[in-house]
Amino acid sequence: MTSPPLSTTSTWRTPLVVLVAGCLIALVGFGIRSIFGLFLEPMTVAKGWSRETYGLAMAIQNLLWGIGLPFAGALADRFGPVGVVIAGALMYAAGIWAMTFADSEMALHLSGGLLTGLGIAFTAFSLALAAMVRVVGAEKRSLVLGLGTAAGSAGQVVFSPLSQGFIAAFGWSHALLILASITLVLIPLAWALPNDPTTAGEAHNDQTIGDAVREAAGHRGYVLLTIGFFVCGFHVAFITVHFPAYVKDVGLDPYIGAYAIALVGLFNIFGSLLSGMAGQRWSKKFGLSFIYFSRAVAIGALLLMPKTELTIYLFAGAMGVLWLSTVPLTTGIVAQVFGVRYMATLFGIVFLSHQLGSFLGVWWGGRIFDQTGSYDGMWWAGIVLGLAAAIVHLPINEKPLPRLKRTAV
Repeated sequence: MTSPPLSTTSTWRTPLVVLVAGCLIALVGFGIRSIFGLFLEPMTVAKGWSRETYGLAMAIQNLLWGIGLPFAGALADRFGPVGVVIAGALMYAAGIWAMTFADSEMALHLSGGLLTGLGIAFTAFSLALAAMVRVVGAEKRSLVLGLGTAAGSAGQVVFSPLSQGFIAAFGWSHALLILASITLVLIPLAWALPNDPTTAGEAHNDQTIGDAVREAAGHRGYVLLTIGFFVCGFHVAFITVHFPAYVKDVGLDPYIGAYAIALVGLFNIFGSLLSGMAGQRWSKKFGLSFIYFSRAVAIGALLLMPKTELTIYLFAGAMGVLWLSTVPLTTGIVAQVFGVRYMATLFGIVFLSHQLGSFLGVWWGGRIFDQTGSYDGMWWAGIVLGLAAAIVHLPINEKPLPRLKRTAV
């Protein structure tokens, strides 16, 4: 017996409304999340902090994002995403607001790290993705996952130059206050998401969250997927936080760093959409292996090429195509193998590994720079990890579990 199409408590929550709201949540939430690297240089100079100090705050932020997301996902799977996202928006805004008044390293770690990290977890675009795939059939899931991920990338395109403009016009502290205010728009958007756990086009079963987690933990492919996603976090977080400072260190204008981050987001729109479409037709695990191998090649090219404005933009464009293109394929494998009912929870656990990689990428980036005066060690680590991730994904079994009635994702 299969479940009927999604039912909602309000007739205005049509699939189109849910998809638009989910994309906007991804755009705002991830867009603001992506700009903290722009504040590294002005805040450390103003406060007399080392880059490791700021890097550790952002590492804590990534870690709390990772730790909080499985709980946020479980709450969303059990009670619906509306209240979860609203609570997250309030924490998100409060954390960014408190950063402006941080007068000690501990205050920065608590505000920009712990509180902001929890806010990001409870407004994460993966919660929006889980809500979006509930209102479409299995044949459209991969494409919708690509669409939602592309929306997050669009936020990076919008907020990176916008935030740099705020910093230039009003100073870093007022820029943070403006961004804190913008995060509150997530509250009305959350009301458009469905709280109904019913999933379109998927067989009903009585599996509990605990059963789902135990089932996934015993699946070799899920374990390998979790290990591989660590590398994605290492790459993305290091570049997001440290790349603007790296650009300035090599003698280029700070705006080039901001534009580069925006360019990453712009090209990631195409990369995410292409990834979603490719995952609809071809093997997702081979797609992930190709992405991680290509990242290693792009980083190697950056190290070998002269550090010009064109080089920075070429690297940003290449990494943009490969940036969050891992997300539609990673979430797609989770949905394809285990179904959508507890997708937010299961992907939240995979994402914890991603954020452990993010923690190390951001923290080590600052530490290695403070000790050596260069980011070269981090770039080489990124190459090695990219090649390792390309290998790890190859043995993953993508076949749906026998309990699933439908196989198309």
